[in-house]
Amino acid sequence: MIGRVAADWVAWHAGYDDPLSSHSVRLRLVQGHAAAALDRCPSGEILVLSLCAGEGRDLIGVLAEHPRREDVRAVLVELDPELAERARATAAEAGLARVEVRTADAALVDGFADAVPADVLLVCGIFGNIPDDDIRHTVFHLPQLCASDATVLWTRHRRDPDLTPTIRSWFAEAGFEELTFDAPEAPPEATSTSRWNWISVGAARFCGDPKPAVPGTRLFTFVD
Repeated sequence: MIGRVAADWVAWHAGYDDPLSSHSVRLRLVQGHAAAALDRCPSGEILVLSLCAGEGRDLIGVLAEHPRREDVRAVLVELDPELAERARATAAEAGLARVEVRTADAALVDGFADAVPADVLLVCGIFGNIPDDDIRHTVFHLPQLCASDATVLWTRHRRDPDLTPTIRSWFAEAGFEELTFDAPEAPPEATSTSRWNWISVGAARFCGDPKPAVPGTRLFTFVD
């Protein structure tokens, strides 16, 4: 997570402890699409970039079991030092020597300019925490971060007014083809349904040519 580092981002991750929570369902969706994105990559090295990576759950669990784990070089960017350290520890336990976790501001392109253009890009947990104009700004700058045919995974809540249809249109305008968009409802057995309108997961393929990253670019600012 990014913006002003606060203990609540650490506490927020406790939601993953409930396998029926919206946290856990979203995680399974993201991980499924991340695995599929790796499957689609051509032979050779795969560069993966995850912004606001938190504990690295979106990616590390996938890489630990994926048959192409040795092909992947991954850079995870997370501002909160406790969450970043948890991600490092989890990657080490999984034997993922080519996963690098950077304690840095994921909004600043200069902090990961050496990790682009990425073949798989995760911008999960961002669009629900920044102003609408920053979402648009970020989407239209993603071609600077993506290789040709790269897969981008993103998440956003669906609370009123639901911005996800507009975000999907921005991706199309920025040169992306939508692969899938998940907006699940709470199952009957869910322990809590109050936050299920937070869940949507999108996957899109970059159809254009990579653009050079512009030094000094700030993608977004988190809302306090």
